[in-house]
Amino acid sequence: MGYNKENYRRIRQAYQTKYLAAYEKADARMREVHAKSPEIAAIDRQLSMTGAEIAMAAIGAGPDYRTRVAAVQEKNQRLQRERAELMQQLGYPVDYTLPPYECPKCKDTGFIETKMCDCMHRELVLAALESSGLGALMQTQSFESFDLMQYSAETGDRSRMQQNFDLLRTYAEGFDLQAKNMLFVGPTGLGKTHLSTAVAKRVIERGFDVYYTTAIGMVADFEHARFGRGEERAAAEPTRYVDCDLLILDDLGTEVSNQFTNSVIYTVLNERINLKRPTIINTNLTARDIKTRYTDRIASRLLGEYSPVLFVGADIRLRKIKK
Repeated sequence: MGYNKENYRRIRQAYQTKYLAAYEKADARMREVHAKSPEIAAIDRQLSMTGAEIAMAAIGAGPDYRTRVAAVQEKNQRLQRERAELMQQLGYPVDYTLPPYECPKCKDTGFIETKMCDCMHRELVLAALESSGLGALMQTQSFESFDLMQYSAETGDRSRMQQNFDLLRTYAEGFDLQAKNMLFVGPTGLGKTHLSTAVAKRVIERGFDVYYTTAIGMVADFEHARFGRGEERAAAEPTRYVDCDLLILDDLGTEVSNQFTNSVIYTVLNERINLKRPTIINTNLTARDIKTRYTDRIASRLLGEYSPVLFVGADIRLRKIKK
């Protein structure tokens, strides 16, 4: 499992900033309270010595060391009560001078001991959703919103799509870096993008780095990286196509076919296969089309290294328009 490196770095830095900001705010509040109440300032000085007093009371043998420690602890509790009363008299909450953490569980560190806190996981998931390339699609396209009733029961399409749905939901729930490569095959409007988005959303929620793009977009990024200038070249991220845990490549076959395009597609497919990083590809092409359109090296990988998932039925978008 690996979160997007840039997202992780940025969010870890944000947590460090939040943590320090909470302590700076607590220090400012402490100075504010001490300026108004010398009594609280005196109590805080005594409380700051509690740890040392307990250590001193516990030093040495003898049956009365427990009594000495208990006396120090009782003194500490008394001072805390006195402090709380003085804070209330000044109109402050008792915890006013404590660091105001956004997450009390992890104290804005992002971790509880060595385990990532839920708050940081949530931040990473939200960042991953934003950087995945899926944008607004994830707002409407999920397993929950996929409507099998759009497929005909009489022709057997609904039964086949139910099998696809179950297969892909299981794939997403159990996804790891040993997951299979998938080739979604079928005409336009049968739900390939919807279900690949649903897979991406669930895989991201489980903490993996997913990147979604079209074949045209991928080729354009490599063109910018190789031939672009200035900002155009800097904006291109061809390493994302190899580094991410799951790549979803939509509309394979819509890109212009030439030597450079074929080189890009082969490089990405081959690198990900060698690194054992799963890929999902959506295409309207048949097996015959793939053999005709692409080089043998690309065709052999698409047809030999990917598990085909056949999408069937009538174009859902056209059916909705007719209604």
